[in-house]
Amino acid sequence: MSAGVLTRRPARGAGALRGGRVWRPSPFQVFGFLFWLVMSLAFWRVPLCCDAGVHAAVVERLKAHLLRPRHPMADLPGAGSPYYSPYAVAEGAFARLTGLTGWEVLRVAGPVNLLVLLSGIGRFVRALTPRPWAPVLALAAMTLLWGTERAWWSGYLGLMSMTGNLGYPSTFAIGLAFWAWALTGARARDERLVRYVGPSGLRGFTGYAGLGALYGVILLVHPITAVAAVTGGLAVVLGWQRAWRPAVAARWAVTGAGALAVTAGWPYFDVFALAGDGSVDAMHRRLYDGMTGHFWLALLGLPALWARGRRSPRDPLVLMFALDCLVVAYGYVSGHYTYGRILGLTLVPLQFAPAVELAAPRPWGPGRRVLGAVAACGACLGLLTVQAGAVVPRALDPVGFEQPPRWPAYDWAAQHIGPGEVVVTDGYFAVHAIAGYGPNLAAPAWPDAALDERARLRRLADVRAYLDHDSTRAERAVIARRYRIRWLLLTRWHPVPEEAVVVAWSRRTGEVLARVGNPRERSTGE
Repeated sequence: MSAGVLTRRPARGAGALRGGRVWRPSPFQVFGFLFWLVMSLAFWRVPLCCDAGVHAAVVERLKAHLLRPRHPMADLPGAGSPYYSPYAVAEGAFARLTGLTGWEVLRVAGPVNLLVLLSGIGRFVRALTPRPWAPVLALAAMTLLWGTERAWWSGYLGLMSMTGNLGYPSTFAIGLAFWAWALTGARARDERLVRYVGPSGLRGFTGYAGLGALYGVILLVHPITAVAAVTGGLAVVLGWQRAWRPAVAARWAVTGAGALAVTAGWPYFDVFALAGDGSVDAMHRRLYDGMTGHFWLALLGLPALWARGRRSPRDPLVLMFALDCLVVAYGYVSGHYTYGRILGLTLVPLQFAPAVELAAPRPWGPGRRVLGAVAACGACLGLLTVQAGAVVPRALDPVGFEQPPRWPAYDWAAQHIGPGEVVVTDGYFAVHAIAGYGPNLAAPAWPDAALDERARLRRLADVRAYLDHDSTRAERAVIARRYRIRWLLLTRWHPVPEEAVVVAWSRRTGEVLARVGNPRERSTGE
């Protein structure tokens, strides 16, 4: 977070020995800490859902085999899976040391990721302006100025979506991106490095190489966030780097080389092989649907961004917004809809520009007063229509705000299933969650570079055939042998096959867990 303020008081007594300096926290340190505390509690009170199952599964696989993990969700080799990033490996090592489960590690990761994010926001906004209230207003804008319809995706940082994705790698990567932009800006504006070329011409190169390593880590942790991180870094350099002498260009070349060295040396997967992988594009088509309802409140910051552009066409926020819009447009036109994942960071210039303007000391002119009133109304509208349910529990809610999703847990089923045993399920929640407890799925729920997409689709077809109401016992036996299926986790609408024996069931959802071919287990309730 932003640095505190040192003030000098008249020195008396023992205080004179210390020069009379008194440390006072900055506004962002105060409000940032309160935000961290409230959002950590909000994150902990909501059951993990959605993508959390695959991230918990990644931790479980690394906990079992840190150097050679299996596929996150299937009984297959895991070599080449982009889920095994430096961030995930650190989580796996932490799980091995502490004995925590994958789900518990995600719970711990949420507040840690939020701390990285908040400190990164503070550093980046301080690079934009020294106004002490700007980071506070930027945080408020980033979490409230979205839209009046809920946008729930990894990498979206509204209050509501934060309750689900604080424990994800994307949040950690976004926090690192803010740090990278702040450090990039510090070097782009450092005139001493522009003027000075030492006897060997190498002074300052170490810092640039370290900055490149940071960008490389972002690329490994969350590749799509790295696209926005690089466009943002490029905008900062183009906006603030004034002199392009050969020594300056060489330093930025070292930054690029440092990023390439880190990514090329990572042993778990080849990040460059993901560039031509379109297996996840279809599922991201929805990112481009309903954009107006999801994001229109952020457009209230457009006048402030326009004003910055009029003052300087090379303003980093203006360039960042333009470059990100080009990337998003390319994703739509080309059909590579995965690039739409940077939409959350595309809004940052629209959210931060008014924050910087409204942090200016008073008196304000008419334009700034209008901007403040419009931004305040937009923030209140976003809070009341979408975001409030994230921080207001149902028991304390006098209005009936929309609450975060509350997915069921599957501890009751996982306690009967051995690590790595294969499960078939027809439930939407179960297929996304059960692998996070250690079991495998016959067909992974998500595409993964470690498994050819055509093979995954064949597995999905086999699972559908197994669950078909018209399938015969012989047909099911063939598929069960092919994938070594041991368990069925079925919704209450699906009949239990004659060869399966019910072992446990959930009172909440009505789902049943049945073992294939073992009639000795007795049925138990959740």
